[in-house]
Amino acid sequence: MAVSPYISSLRAVVGSRLLLVPTVSVWPRNDAGQILLVRSTDDELWGTIGGMVEVGESPDDAARREAQEEAGVEVNLTRIIDAVGGTAFEHHYVNGDHVANVAVIYEAEVIAGEPHPDGDETMDARWFHADELAALPLNTFAKSAFTHLGLLS
Repeated sequence: MAVSPYISSLRAVVGSRLLLVPTVSVWPRNDAGQILLVRSTDDELWGTIGGMVEVGESPDDAARREAQEEAGVEVNLTRIIDAVGGTAFEHHYVNGDHVANVAVIYEAEVIAGEPHPDGDETMDARWFHADELAALPLNTFAKSAFTHLGLLS
């Protein structure tokens, strides 16, 4: 998984200490109401499509970029579901880096492409019904977001 030059420059100064980062999460839905999730190569957990907003990039553009990069799909962002942050959205990466995400969560529809993993950041991409989420090995962000929004208890 590539680390942005901006984050790399900050990490050179602060090491793996906590960084507050702006992120996006993209929740494409299909006609059956399923949510498209991706499985990460670094921890093999399922999560929502998403990532960091790069310097000079709008959250909308970041959301569309992440959907293309992680799941190979072009999306139309249909609405902002929520903006989340706080301790429930902190994460420790396998390399020890600690981040606190402040994320804009978008609902979206796939307008081009068939979902597939990129083989770098993601190893699988699949549609799931909300009632299937509790049985999945989910990453911290997805668990927190789904719980916050009432899809998990």
